[in-house]
Amino acid sequence: MTTGTDFTVATTTQRALAKAHELACAFLASLPERPVSLVPSADEMATALDEALPETGSDPAAVLEEWVTRAERGITASPGPRFFGFVTGGVTPAALAGDWLASAIDQNAGLWASSPAAAQTELVVLRWLKALFGLPPAWSGALTSGATMANLVGLIAARQWAGRRLGFDAAADGLAGHPPLIVVSSTEIHLSALKCLGTLGLGRNQVRQVAAPGGSVDIAAMAALLRGIDAPVILIGNAGEVNSGHFDDIAALADLRDAHPAGAWLHVDGAFGLFARLLPRLAHLTRGIERADSVAADAHKWLNVPYDSGFAFVRDAGILREAFLAGGAYVVGSAGWDPYTHVPEMSRRFRALAAWCTLKAFGREGYRAIVERCVDNAAVFARWIEAQPGLELMNSAPLNIVCFRIVRAGLDDASTDALNRAAVDAIQRDGRAFVTGTVWNGRAAIRAAFDNWLTTLDDVAILQAAVEDIATSSR
Repeated sequence: MTTGTDFTVATTTQRALAKAHELACAFLASLPERPVSLVPSADEMATALDEALPETGSDPAAVLEEWVTRAERGITASPGPRFFGFVTGGVTPAALAGDWLASAIDQNAGLWASSPAAAQTELVVLRWLKALFGLPPAWSGALTSGATMANLVGLIAARQWAGRRLGFDAAADGLAGHPPLIVVSSTEIHLSALKCLGTLGLGRNQVRQVAAPGGSVDIAAMAALLRGIDAPVILIGNAGEVNSGHFDDIAALADLRDAHPAGAWLHVDGAFGLFARLLPRLAHLTRGIERADSVAADAHKWLNVPYDSGFAFVRDAGILREAFLAGGAYVVGSAGWDPYTHVPEMSRRFRALAAWCTLKAFGREGYRAIVERCVDNAAVFARWIEAQPGLELMNSAPLNIVCFRIVRAGLDDASTDALNRAAVDAIQRDGRAFVTGTVWNGRAAIRAAFDNWLTTLDDVAILQAAVEDIATSSR
């Protein structure tokens, strides 16, 4: 029998890939009818999967089948059309095929020398993305694991810039002994940006925050805050706030950046909101983003490529390279672009291939159609919420996120919050659709995000039915 250690045997590889194809196709075929989540407990998953490391190997094809069988209850239908949680996209056929091929050819996309094809493909993808979003062609950037890492890339560049303004090299010499770097944002700063600030030594708790009524930063209050700061500032704006979908006035923030006497760097978190630029009717939401110093976004959201994938763009290519400057005798001189000089990682997955394949397959028109359909689906759902007694729309749903709650006459705030937290759990356990809970304006709420390329109005109707049933049963 072929064992798991017989990796050089061609037939073993072929059998394993055939089994992976079989299992993957079965999963994809199940998505239309599959419960979106079976909501297992932690104990259930531990019982299903935890075991000691085996002493001897097993047939790879059998290993794959065993894992699917054992893990079944914990596999969500997140690529499917009724997963409305966490702003999670699906995966297009071209992106999936490209990702499989990327795994098979197993290129290290960190250096040109390790894979000229991967490096050049990434450059092409970055150029296509700038064209897709109407961003300046001269901007530099790189693909990342997601918007968190894209935020990190932009903020590392911002840290380097701020250090230079204060007379030191943050990347080379560190922050010790130097004046603290000042970061300002709205109160709706995303947790990923806070994680990045902690990682960078700037401090999650040191951010000076300005109120964001309705989800958009108060520009007058931000201007007042900046007038009191006599130092370089790293300014973080949102192009798509994660609970409401609302946008900061990026053009106004760019004006404040330009007017700040000590200088400011404008970083924009556009994880999903950047895609508003694809629709003429919504492009105004991101007006001014082309004036930013750095922009972060996700590809595994509205580009609908497999996890993990994001991208970062930085206006000043020199600052970006300086922030990641590193070398060693073992790094072979390259004839082309070395991606590792623009991101933290040296070793990197060839994630550009999935993006290249799907951008090539859909083109500008195809992605414009995907975004438009998702936005229209969100609008249909929001209007339905507004029309239902016992449901309250908590934002105007300007893009693809609908935040709402169940309300009952006579319930106080605490009881209403408890009702909505229970409703989120009930909808997930129902299995027809998947939503997530959040807190908006101090109140527990339910959140649905529309960004899967497969979602239709029929799927929206299923979500409506699930929400209505749970809301009715909770009376």
